[in-house]
Amino acid sequence: MRRFTIIFFLFIVAFSTSYGNTCVECHTKISPGVVNDWKISKHFEEEIGCGSCHGEDHITMEDFAKVEIPTAETCASCHEDQVDQFKKGKHSIAWAALKSMPTTHFKPMELIDGGKGCGGCHKIGIKSDEEIKRLKSDGYTFGYASCDACHTRHVFSLEEARQPQACQTCHMGFDHPQWEMYSSSKHGVRYLLKQNGVLPEGTSAPTCQTCHMVDGDHEVRTAWGFLAVRTNGLAPYPGESDEWWADRVTILQALGVLDPEGNPTARLDLVAAADVARLTAEAFDVERNKMIAVCSKCHSENFAKAELEKGDDIIRRGDELLAEAIRIVADLYKDGLLEKPDNYAYNFPDLLTFHDAPTSIEQTLFVMH
Repeated sequence: MRRFTIIFFLFIVAFSTSYGNTCVECHTKISPGVVNDWKISKHFEEEIGCGSCHGEDHITMEDFAKVEIPTAETCASCHEDQVDQFKKGKHSIAWAALKSMPTTHFKPMELIDGGKGCGGCHKIGIKSDEEIKRLKSDGYTFGYASCDACHTRHVFSLEEARQPQACQTCHMGFDHPQWEMYSSSKHGVRYLLKQNGVLPEGTSAPTCQTCHMVDGDHEVRTAWGFLAVRTNGLAPYPGESDEWWADRVTILQALGVLDPEGNPTARLDLVAAADVARLTAEAFDVERNKMIAVCSKCHSENFAKAELEKGDDIIRRGDELLAEAIRIVADLYKDGLLEKPDNYAYNFPDLLTFHDAPTSIEQTLFVMH
């Protein structure tokens, strides 16, 4: 019996090695970059072969449809803690958030499912089994995974994902210019100078991950969120002025979260599900206190609080200007100078139409937002 067990084990090892060699032999010819990246990866060092992530059903050129495309669940088989953290954070719902926007279906599917536009970044979000089947049947062979948005295939490098440039791919451009703000800040300038060898390695220079992924925590979230709005239910955040709250209500109406009369709409559930805003004072304070703790590792707590409050003041002033502009456009609808589009629920500007706003003045309003 023992002899049989040893022979069987040797057979399995031999089969796995042969299978892996077959993958490398073929893919060195048809996709050499993939093989090269895998060979310099940690996976290769740990003897994690192709079948560990892609399954072992695809063996020949004729049965390529049997190959499994990895998802976050595939990574979870080894990196369970990181995937669990990721699922609790905002990145994990990026795909659902994209699909729920009112004008996403206006776009060519090559830009969404094909990952050549909005979908190229939002694909980091987790997809349902049905969605993955649909994408695969439509001929899209990649974009199911999430982890490779930062740990790009097939190196899957931890060091790469720790660099601010890993975030630059998506967090850039006029409508979400986080990279431009970071790279022109002292934090960013000092880190880029460290990368170039101008500043010594020990120089204090935080990356995006230093502040937003403390100790490698993949549950990424900020206090103000993508839309820079906060509420305490349907009331102002404690300490906010009545004037600021009135401006916030106008902005929430333009986001379609409140109707023109100030009543909640179905989009409030959408905003909550997409995690793009903190909807209670407690939720905001949790994230704000995390940030103060992070900043206090390099700065005094008083300095950290003061700087964050300066940011709050900028948002307050921005809200004032944006709300004024929204009211001007709303009056154009009210006076009949702008005709209500068929896809609008109300005679009121809709900021969530983004680039697809139906009039030039609303496109200007979107750029302001």
